[in-house]
Amino acid sequence: MAEITASLVKELREKTGAGMMDCKKALGETQGDLEKAVDWLRTKGLSAAAKKAGRVAAEGLVAVVTGGTSGAVIEVNAETDFVGRNEMFQKFVIEAGKLALVNGGDLAKVAAAPYPGTGRDVQGELTHLIATIGENMSLRRAGLLSVSDGVVASYMHNKVAPDLGKIGVLVALESTGDKAKLEALARQLAMHVASTNPQSLTVADLDQAAVERERGVLAEKAGQSGKSADIVAKMVEGGLRKFHQEVVLLEQAFIMDGKTKVAKVVDDAAKQVGAPVRLAGFLRFALGEGIEKKAEDFAAEVAAQLKK
Repeated sequence: MAEITASLVKELREKTGAGMMDCKKALGETQGDLEKAVDWLRTKGLSAAAKKAGRVAAEGLVAVVTGGTSGAVIEVNAETDFVGRNEMFQKFVIEAGKLALVNGGDLAKVAAAPYPGTGRDVQGELTHLIATIGENMSLRRAGLLSVSDGVVASYMHNKVAPDLGKIGVLVALESTGDKAKLEALARQLAMHVASTNPQSLTVADLDQAAVERERGVLAEKAGQSGKSADIVAKMVEGGLRKFHQEVVLLEQAFIMDGKTKVAKVVDDAAKQVGAPVRLAGFLRFALGEGIEKKAEDFAAEVAAQLKK
């Protein structure tokens, strides 16, 4: 059995938002297994883990850059929000986004690419910027979407400057149809993705480990109902369908009307654009998601509670 340390309780609380003593109990019930403790809290209705996943904050900017049938998104991190308002930093992130577009979204290639007008590569320019501004920064991640025929549209949420902000989204639609109408639809879909944060494009694309984990949580919760095995099985399958509707883009209800499935919206668009339409992919970068920030004095607070 793992030792139930203050840092372990702290990590579980940050993952789930559950109360401190509930986190301590969950770890005790699961012999200190963090992931099992998350699921234990969920089965007891004590955790909002699924909805809070990825909300951890870090600073910097996300940039989206599109051109023709391609689009790139890049995240550059900094220590404070103040740097995100710095014009030198903003210029750097936009230029890095443009280089991501021409380098296939490959972060290593972006870092090694010549930075315009300086004689330095991108990583060298970032090092120079760190020395100039006096704050640590890093190239975190980049991605690219492209189609052979169609459009790639972008949307930036919490925009601080053109194509720069906190949540950057790209959506790719393949079609030989009217490009202006495709662009309008793709932008609406990008806004939808920014709002709903889907985990995958299709059910088949979902991480199967995540699906099985969800199935296990649903089975335990359904089992607590005391109903027969066949009813429990139906409850689990119903729960999985609801799960798909929450996290799979094509299964979600389109935010523009709150009821039509995204898959149908895309299929129906063929009538407007004059040709079949396929949603080829999406990328969504939320600034700082998954980066842990220090919580001052929180560990001491947890340690004090554990001694009670």
